Amino acid sequence: MRCIGIHTDNKTDLPTADLPWAQCIMPVTGASISGVGESPSALLEGSWVFGYFRDGEAMQEPVVLGSIPGRPFELANKDKGFYDPNGVYPRHIDEVDTNRLAVNLKEDGSETNPHLSLPLRRATRITGVATADFNTVEAADDSIVEASDGDTFDQPEIPYATVYPYNKVMETESGHLVEYDDTPEHERIHLRHKTGTSFEIHPDGTKTDIIKGDQYTFTGGKRQELIEGNKDLTINGRHKIYINKDGATNNHYDLQIGPNANINIQVDKGNINMVTVDGNINVNSGGDYNVKVGGNFTMAVEGNIIESAQTQTTNINGEVEINAGEVDINAVPINLN
Repeated sequence: MRCIGIHTDNKTDLPTADLPWAQCIMPVTGASISGVGESPSALLEGSWVFGYFRDGEAMQEPVVLGSIPGRPFELANKDKGFYDPNGVYPRHIDEVDTNRLAVNLKEDGSETNPHLSLPLRRATRITGVATADFNTVEAADDSIVEASDGDTFDQPEIPYATVYPYNKVMETESGHLVEYDDTPEHERIHLRHKTGTSFEIHPDGTKTDIIKGDQYTFTGGKRQELIEGNKDLTINGRHKIYINKDGATNNHYDLQIGPNANINIQVDKGNINMVTVDGNINVNSGGDYNVKVGGNFTMAVEGNIIESAQTQTTNINGEVEINAGEVDINAVPINLN
């Protein structure tokens, strides 16, 4: 540590490597033992600090009590002492060292020198995400299956409306950010990775999660969710669900729809395939069972076909061809026209 009034700023006469190391007094939130609490110090090369020499006039054991913010009027001179030797800090001149996110808004709501993350967040806000759209169709009994129209949704507006001195900001060298904003009526919490992956809790309790890369969630126990409103899920890639991978009993996939709502499945171009590798397919309809086929209707049954009905009406415009080893029709009366 280079000390004013004791060490020269001439790095040739006194190289940085020859300066004594300083110890930092940590707050009570840091135990300063075995890595417990806050560690290490967040001081940077070029920081101005205040302290004392615990070895008195020998002045070889400096102790740092705290850092001193200011208002820099010049950039770092890497050739002289008392400056950041890397030339990185200060990043701004003629501006207080307080983080821009903490002082960005004036009382009238106008912005001065916005933090770089703020216009970037606004410019990359996601809007116009489409939801599923189910078209109106006519069923086999000439009834109409009503459409379930899709719409769009947007990422909420960025709720930043800080007024000094309510926003407590912590920013790291690489650009990670944490904000605890207590601005009246605009209280929020924001945690952001330098890539833009972040979460933000809005003043009304709304939470926005932004994941710029992949997301992995591993839960050792159960997970339960309650959604009182709507849920929209739009996926640009594939979607797979694997239930009961260990083959335990009674781990069913149950889907229950309450009264006055439908299950609508629409494939814009492709097939709907249902297969049981070992098991039955059971369909119970509480009302009518209507099937409308635009092409051919093909059924291949390796066993028997058993049908039971009160009456049966078959309307065929063309020919009927039956190939069978034996035909046994028992009906009273029978009328073949």
